Amino acid sequence: MTLLRTKSIEQTLAASEEEGHRLKRRLSALDLTVFGIGVIIGAGIFTLTGRAARDYAGPSIALSFVIGAIVCGLAALCYAEFASTVPISGSAYTFSYATLGELVAWIIGWDLLLEMMLGASVVAQGWSEYLVTLLGQLGITWPPSIGPGSHFDLLSFVLIAGLTLLIAAGIKESLRVNLVLVGVKLFIVLFVIIAGLFYVKRENWSPFIPPSSPGQAASGLSTPVLQWVSGMTPATFGVLGIMAGAAIVFFAYIGFDVVATTAEEAKNPQRDLPIGIIGSLIICTILYMAVSLVITGMVKYPNIDPKAALATAFLDVGRSGFATLISAGAVAGLTTVVMTLLIGATRVTFAMSRDRLLPGGLSQTHPRTGTPVRLTLIIGIVVALVAALTPIGKLEEMVNIGTLSAFMLVSLAIPVLRKRRPDLKRSFRVPGSPVVPWLSALFCLYLILNLSIETWLRFIIWMLLGFAIYFFYSRSHSRLETGDAAGALDSGMPQMLDEG
Repeated sequence: MTLLRTKSIEQTLAASEEEGHRLKRRLSALDLTVFGIGVIIGAGIFTLTGRAARDYAGPSIALSFVIGAIVCGLAALCYAEFASTVPISGSAYTFSYATLGELVAWIIGWDLLLEMMLGASVVAQGWSEYLVTLLGQLGITWPPSIGPGSHFDLLSFVLIAGLTLLIAAGIKESLRVNLVLVGVKLFIVLFVIIAGLFYVKRENWSPFIPPSSPGQAASGLSTPVLQWVSGMTPATFGVLGIMAGAAIVFFAYIGFDVVATTAEEAKNPQRDLPIGIIGSLIICTILYMAVSLVITGMVKYPNIDPKAALATAFLDVGRSGFATLISAGAVAGLTTVVMTLLIGATRVTFAMSRDRLLPGGLSQTHPRTGTPVRLTLIIGIVVALVAALTPIGKLEEMVNIGTLSAFMLVSLAIPVLRKRRPDLKRSFRVPGSPVVPWLSALFCLYLILNLSIETWLRFIIWMLLGFAIYFFYSRSHSRLETGDAAGALDSGMPQMLDEG
């Protein structure tokens, strides 16, 4: 079937070497690990922990983070094998093109764009709120008419515009700034953990798993699909609350997959990518659990401020100076998240453009910077306008469903590629295949079913738009359709990769 046509690994590698469409290999294992931490630490700790604890799981939100980490860990193993075997820009999109076919690759690419572009917009709005909070703590009043929640959020627009120009200047330059900001962010997170321990009250953790109860967060269109299908009474807290919380805080882990989007820019991708992907995930999981336990120990979960949980927790115990420091750290931390998501969105779109599923001119790289400057500016403008003009609210769930869908398909692709191409050199192999990839896909599906009906409806609309673009444009312009030399369909037996 033409919809299941695949592009061989050799064709994928050949396309990445085309003059004018080639990225520079400048990133080390440390760069990639910092890159992952830069996007993972931020959204979850600074914007989701408080809301998820108050509305879904109480102190047991720490268990939600563990469940999210397990699902991400299984998916991370699959990403690590793919990224070290096919070190090409595009992450899950590129991997699936070589295994599951062009249509599935398009679906995953479309999902990744939803994840990263909308994710950058959501986090930019959170950054704007924290900056206004910080300015207020310093005695500076920002005009509400151009602040967060207004008709035009100037702060989030300026943030994305500035980061877009930085990313266009070069990947290494971007990651130098990222390294400094990640250092600041890690200091703040460790400060929260250590300082907060002195204000923890054990009675705030009781009950650790609050009894299940009806709640507004799980009624109507907000009801998780699994509860709606099974006929169970919509509820929050309890075991179902922990699972619903895991589906929400999963947003906090999007990051290690963004590392895979920079595979083509890694100096030694076969070694460095698995280190960057798995290393950043492990570090961040430990920090997430520690922070969630400290916050729910400092403040009884019904009283947690969902907008600025960390800062207000210290205000509640009379440490306003600590709250100011944390707000400053949140501003730095969320800056790295937005920058990393912008880079990821640009690299996925770059790969899709190079395959001609999107206009080919978007994949042209600048001879000096080695980056797709035109594409970077377009992505930046779109994300800046969405962040400034759209009351996004709870749309982080849209990011989750796009990410989980991509994770599920990547996990299923591992056994497929093992069977189709046993000859490929794999610097990293998923242990326990095919059982581990199957478990990863199953867990991803379970978390998807714990997302709300409203999220599913929005996701269906997004996918229908994607299918319209594919069938009316991408399918007929694809390199596999036009017979371009670098992307022509491999009609014979695949050749062995040159390992010499």
